[in-house]
Amino acid sequence: MKIGITQIVLSGMSLDESLDLCKEAGYEAIELSFREGGDLGIDMGESDLKKVAEKCAAAGVEISSVIGGYSNRGSMLSLNPEDRKNCSKSVKRILEIAGILGVHAMLLHPGQLGSAGTYQQAWDGFLEELKELAPIAESNKAAICVENVWNKFLLSPKEMREFVDAAGSDYVGAYLDTANMMAYGYPEQWVRGLGKRMKRVHFKDFARREHKFTNLLDGDTDWALLMKELRNVGYDDAVIHEVGGDHEKLVDLGERMRKIVAM
Repeated sequence: MKIGITQIVLSGMSLDESLDLCKEAGYEAIELSFREGGDLGIDMGESDLKKVAEKCAAAGVEISSVIGGYSNRGSMLSLNPEDRKNCSKSVKRILEIAGILGVHAMLLHPGQLGSAGTYQQAWDGFLEELKELAPIAESNKAAICVENVWNKFLLSPKEMREFVDAAGSDYVGAYLDTANMMAYGYPEQWVRGLGKRMKRVHFKDFARREHKFTNLLDGDTDWALLMKELRNVGYDDAVIHEVGGDHEKLVDLGERMRKIVAM
């Protein structure tokens, strides 16, 4: 498996700066972030996007996945259809970007579940949007990857599995974050439960007693078991860490990632 980093944790670094970091730290893959007003603008033209792909290829860094959205990104979990459509607008554009770049996955943070309405209403509304988006994902050959996040939704591998299956498309899957369930579950169970539905993986670590995220290898993750389970289900795409820090820490994380994938 290739190791990589997401621009989410790079504090506004330009693409050039991000690729320089990859070279120094030995990252082989990167998750690019496209937003309004950023170095990688969400409304970049096709020719500029192709230059981004060429620049990454020249640096020897694979674009593993993309993320981003418009400032008014809405929420897939809102009971307001307009909010869900605003989120879908961002998803459609990121899928288009993925298609131009030749990238096969986009990360989707669906938003936060509120107290209004019922869990089933949130489930049904989100699923309705995904079913409409799935053909767009397929046309761009890029999967919509729903991440397990701290949003009070899809709290078990059973739920995530059933939700992805209900979307009814190979172009809707899960983006597994290895630490976001550790306060109440086990990442290895999520791997076993999701199998091929798991399209991409974020590496984080978590200390249960202190109830906080930690640096990789400093928490309670059983990394040797997790790597075994990833291989058992045939996962061989890049693993991307989502751990912030200063320059020295980000370089050190490259070494930590290599130790993990060698287990």
